[in-house]
Amino acid sequence: MDSNKYEAFLLAVDHGSLTAAAEYLGYTQSGITRIIKNLEEELGFPLFVRNKKGVTLTENGKTMVPIFREISRALQNVQQISADIRGTVRGNISIGSYNSIAASWIPQILKGFQSLYPGVSISLHEGGNLAMEKALNEKSVDCCFCARLANAACDWIPLCEDEVVAWLPADHPMAKKKAFPISELAKAPFIHTTPGQDTEIDRLLKKLNITPDVRFTTMNAFTTYNMVAAGLGISMDQRLRSHKWNGAVKELSFEPKQFEELGIAVPALSEASPATKKFIKYVRTINISELDG
Repeated sequence: MDSNKYEAFLLAVDHGSLTAAAEYLGYTQSGITRIIKNLEEELGFPLFVRNKKGVTLTENGKTMVPIFREISRALQNVQQISADIRGTVRGNISIGSYNSIAASWIPQILKGFQSLYPGVSISLHEGGNLAMEKALNEKSVDCCFCARLANAACDWIPLCEDEVVAWLPADHPMAKKKAFPISELAKAPFIHTTPGQDTEIDRLLKKLNITPDVRFTTMNAFTTYNMVAAGLGISMDQRLRSHKWNGAVKELSFEPKQFEELGIAVPALSEASPATKKFIKYVRTINISELDG
């Protein structure tokens, strides 16, 4: 079963570079070029436009991406199922994850899973809700650790609820309160992390119909956290994200409390590979609340 040509094509698509695909697969530049050229000759049309920055898909190439993803997944399933029948567990799992979950949960999950199934290799792709939705819809990942996604065609396995909390400077007048009234979000300078990306912040503000006084925007939650510590405004995020950060920031529950359900999204659980099913089964045996990255 020659799956290398499909894997090479998809890696070039994901990285935008034949060189990056070659490095990942351990091929030479000429070797990966020959594989892609042979694939194009088989199909009868070019898949990529080459340029100095790398490669971009032709229109025909774009059409072939979802087809090749399905072929690649099917071939991997054949290999994994045959290994399962022989009594060995082998395969590759591609996992998408929030940055916060990747830092807090994933290391211990992978450590435990690898001790049981050392023949399974795992690649991790981090991102936010929009990146997870895109990956699930394109089936470029086998599963994602994230919040429930509204626009992704997937099966959902809930794991826990994480609290969304307010971040206040340590000397904020309300820092000594037991809770932060949700209505106060609109009454103080606000620092917004990655606005417009369907984050927990975006979702909560939309749900509550609150328009905060946004003074700063950032692309990184740790930057936001440090800006709050510097007294530049207030913000909010998942409690999971900052549970190991140390700074002059007071975390307060909202009044009323706010939660986000976290879990595993799978393109189609019934079609998942044997290795992916074993991974999900293993995760469901863990007490997630006890994980402390």
